[in-house]
Amino acid sequence: MLALATGALRTRRLAEVEELRLGIQWATIHGHPRDDRDPMVTPGGDGTPPVREHAIPELAMARETHPATTRALIADGLDLVHRLPRTWAVVEAGECEPWVARKAAVLSRALLDDQVVKVDRAVAKAIAGHAPSTVLEIARAKVIEADPETHRAERERSRHERYVRLSRCDELGYRHLIARVTAGDAAWLDAMVDRVADILGATMGADHNHDELRSVALGWLARPVDLLKLLLEHTDSDTDTDTETDSTAPDAPSWASDHLADTVGRLTAMPAHRLAQLRGRGRLFVHLTDEALRTGTGVARIEGVGPIDVRQLHEVLGHADVTVTPVLDLRGRRRVDAYEHPEVVKDHVWAQTGGDCFPFTPRSATRDGVDFDHAVPYDDTGPPGQTGPHNSGPLRRRHHRTKTHGGLTTRVVGPGRHLWRTPHGQAFLVDHTGTRRLAADQAEAMAEAIDVGVELYFTEPLHYERA
Repeated sequence: MLALATGALRTRRLAEVEELRLGIQWATIHGHPRDDRDPMVTPGGDGTPPVREHAIPELAMARETHPATTRALIADGLDLVHRLPRTWAVVEAGECEPWVARKAAVLSRALLDDQVVKVDRAVAKAIAGHAPSTVLEIARAKVIEADPETHRAERERSRHERYVRLSRCDELGYRHLIARVTAGDAAWLDAMVDRVADILGATMGADHNHDELRSVALGWLARPVDLLKLLLEHTDSDTDTDTETDSTAPDAPSWASDHLADTVGRLTAMPAHRLAQLRGRGRLFVHLTDEALRTGTGVARIEGVGPIDVRQLHEVLGHADVTVTPVLDLRGRRRVDAYEHPEVVKDHVWAQTGGDCFPFTPRSATRDGVDFDHAVPYDDTGPPGQTGPHNSGPLRRRHHRTKTHGGLTTRVVGPGRHLWRTPHGQAFLVDHTGTRRLAADQAEAMAEAIDVGVELYFTEPLHYERA
């Protein structure tokens, strides 16, 4: 059944490829006007050929779709053939999901023909092994990198499209509030709403779920005086370790007018993270090149946010107090004898792996959203140094449970390289290139080699070399 599932996957992919080929051929056949009154359109991006506009609906009828849907198929196919040939080669071979390649074509359509090469190279390398969300994140980053000026202009235009809107009132007297704000403002609003909800949960009784309390808390933001009073009454500034906080402020606020200056002073002296009561210190992992650090221009990838222009970092950070932590030296061999992973080991494993190491899973997890699992289960009576990057991988909780109870086994077979084997003999290698299927004898050789300290890197199926 597993073999049939793999075969059905390939059959479907190749069928979708054939649909794309038919769209491309139809566009080629109708690439010239019949007369002066036969309009031509260019559905694809720069560098793709035009097609007769009135020829598209007939193909749409044959496909039983709307003309706009068929036009999109033709546009994506032409883009893949003429602008993203490396990616198209992977699609034609049935080694990836065609819809992901089509989405990459849409994301890069505004680029000029000579600019889209960067996107093609990056997507072609990633699309066969990484999860769709990871591939599309790479595509977005390369689009920004290929044409930063257009991205800045689009960002400036988007800045004027922020809004806060209300829906109509329903029959029970409730409305939806929808807003488009910066990522940093959204994080702080969410933290403040959560903090007020926690306070209300302690004062309103137990007959309220958390979502309901967050809804009530949002209403408090419209009453700033009441909100500040509530926050100050439930925030102990004396326990704040921030040196900027005035530890001599009174223990409780006075709301008489003659004490207003003291109250305002206390508010301004208290950092935002104290009022919002963020759960400890937040950790933000930002990936960027040394050139971006040096020049202040380029693309940064923020875990949980995605690719952005380096100059947008301040929007994500908002009003946070920032402490920059040095990058870890991954050449170190950090090992401990305890079952628990120390923070420095977690940092090492996370930086080395780059995300959840479960096969074909998106790399969208954040460091605080994963468990650090021993690949080979920890043995209380076993040898020392069992906990470290050599025997650990980050897993979302559901994937952790699947590994524990589903009969899956895994081994760390090199820095950031995880070998997975299933109960029915399937084997997969997860590394920086994504997930690749291995033959059973390849997996066995890799597992045996790592036991004696040798890493195997396969160059061709069933052949390997020592590293």
